[in-house]
Amino acid sequence: MSLDPKNPFAAVSTLEYEMPPFALIKDEHYLPAFYGGMEEQLAEVDAIIAQPDVTFENTIVALEKSGRTLLRVTLVFFNKSSSDTSDLLDAIEEEIAPKLAAHSDAIKLNPLLWSRVVKIYNDRSTLGLEPEDLRLVELYYKDFHFAGAHLNSEERVELKTLNEELSKLEAEFSRKVLADTNDSAIVVDSIAELSGLSDNEIAGAKAAAEARGLNDKYLIDAVNYSGNPALATLTNRDMRERIMQASLARSNRDNENDTKSVLVAMTKLRARRATLFGAKSHAEYITSENTAKSPENIHVMLRKIAKSAAANVKKEGEVLQEAINAAGEAFSLQSWDWDVYSELVRAEKYQVDTAALKPYFELEKTLWDGVFFAATKLFGVTFKERPDIVTYHPEARAFEVNNEDGSKLGLFIGDFYTRDSKRGGAWMNNLVDQNFLFGQLPVVVNNLNIVKPPEGEPTLLSFDFLTTLFHEFGHALHGLFSQAKYPRTSGTNVERDFVEFPSQVNEMWIFWPEVVNNFAVHYQTGEKLPQSIIDNIENSSTFNQGFETSSYLQAAILDLALHQIPDGYEIDDVVAFESKAIADYGLDYAPVPTRYRSTYFSHIFAGGYSSGYYGYIWSEILDADTVDWFKENGGLTRANGDHFRRELLGRGGTIDSMQMYRNFRGRDASIAPLLKRRGLN
Repeated sequence: MSLDPKNPFAAVSTLEYEMPPFALIKDEHYLPAFYGGMEEQLAEVDAIIAQPDVTFENTIVALEKSGRTLLRVTLVFFNKSSSDTSDLLDAIEEEIAPKLAAHSDAIKLNPLLWSRVVKIYNDRSTLGLEPEDLRLVELYYKDFHFAGAHLNSEERVELKTLNEELSKLEAEFSRKVLADTNDSAIVVDSIAELSGLSDNEIAGAKAAAEARGLNDKYLIDAVNYSGNPALATLTNRDMRERIMQASLARSNRDNENDTKSVLVAMTKLRARRATLFGAKSHAEYITSENTAKSPENIHVMLRKIAKSAAANVKKEGEVLQEAINAAGEAFSLQSWDWDVYSELVRAEKYQVDTAALKPYFELEKTLWDGVFFAATKLFGVTFKERPDIVTYHPEARAFEVNNEDGSKLGLFIGDFYTRDSKRGGAWMNNLVDQNFLFGQLPVVVNNLNIVKPPEGEPTLLSFDFLTTLFHEFGHALHGLFSQAKYPRTSGTNVERDFVEFPSQVNEMWIFWPEVVNNFAVHYQTGEKLPQSIIDNIENSSTFNQGFETSSYLQAAILDLALHQIPDGYEIDDVVAFESKAIADYGLDYAPVPTRYRSTYFSHIFAGGYSSGYYGYIWSEILDADTVDWFKENGGLTRANGDHFRRELLGRGGTIDSMQMYRNFRGRDASIAPLLKRRGLN
């Protein structure tokens, strides 16, 4: 179907930064743009194949230039469906997901197109290509090979069927988890049950209930991970248990939003697909394209950490049990007790009360005088809010980012608040990828899920949200600083187990003296966060790391276990499978639940992280080593920022990621700084 020229996706946006024309985009525009964009790209591919000669320009570059309409609608739609979905958008996603998978296969499994890519790849050393052009050839060859272009005709037919079915299941998983997360919110009848929460948090809970038409009630929204921030301060143990049990039971309640059958089907299909590629498992197939190269290499690293983490977390549990006993309580430590008692111990041992810190971390002050301030000091970039730019939701704010010389760098969209239409967690998306091929500047989005306070009240950040704000902006900088010729190598288009590294590095500036003294100011009194408290926070940096590391490792191990099953294996009991995988690693400890249970593990069943959740700690090895480099070289200086930007943040995927790191650091990363940071050395 040809696309109506009046459809907002039919042409390149004429707005600044090629910002999508959100004022014009309606739900009815998406499907025609998807179908028209796919038709357009297939015609472009046919034109490539019809060329009698085979050149880098008429094949690889032509492929890179193809599908622009489809890309425009894809970037906008999936950002919208993840941050502000609706029943109609869910229906569109369920319809279009398998069509997109089939479309991708129609291109990457086309034997005539594959033969052209192979010829250029084989001749690449004789074509006089520039390094970035050569990198593009190698990436296209890998992309096509990874997609199955080298398979025989019967295998390609089966692969197309598998991919289409998997895309349907991913969309179904995502929809069910969001629905059950909303349904798992805790309705509270009495304010007395919320003892321990701040006035601001209680007001937020009341506003959340009223938004659902629940007058004279309070609502504790569920979050995407196991547990809830409220568990750190709630004194009502029954309420804590109720919240934790609801969290752990998400999409595992044998209702219409139960995902067990969906995830079991996905693991089977992924295992089957891996065998088509000659791999023993989906994990082997996926990690072969990452810097880790194999599941075995990952397990070697994880086991180095797991033994110490398991020992530390049990010692931490003993300390918390002592605190429970000292308080005159007679119960045994459970998962719903961990947060509140660890905060009590932290306050007693280190004089750090994280709940009491919230008034110092007001969102606007933290954003402008913390996150943006650190970026300005390090990289020279400046920020200006642009309320005149229409975004995809009234709460999504646009900020123009300029280089030190005043030249335009890109556009940053901050969408900070939770809502029922937004999936859980925090993430970065692109609306426009930087590249020189089309002369495009980047438009990047950060999504968080901060509970919005009542109108007129300040947004006070928990310690976790403070960290998340800096973390996600590290992803944004990776996209904004990109200096790539091609979209394929732009920004965060790097290996999955490398992509978290720049975002983790950005967390280091939170308590850097020049930064924290600039933003951590009490929103009422204007008092700066006392240095003694900052010192205590830093002194307590390894506190509770047994818990944090164990909870994370359980999820990483679970991801690998689910995806190392062989073809033909079916998981009969999801809960038993989880328990065994974690016990086999020696990390089975009842008071510490895995950060994500399988039934709501959207990272791996709906978010592109299958066999890749280990990447957070894999990247943290690079992060911890990089933090040491900054400290050794003077910290928050323009010279350091320029070096980091030039050698790493600005390179995107234009060179091998580990070579990029060596170019920046001067050597390979050491695991020692990570072990020291987490108190595991």
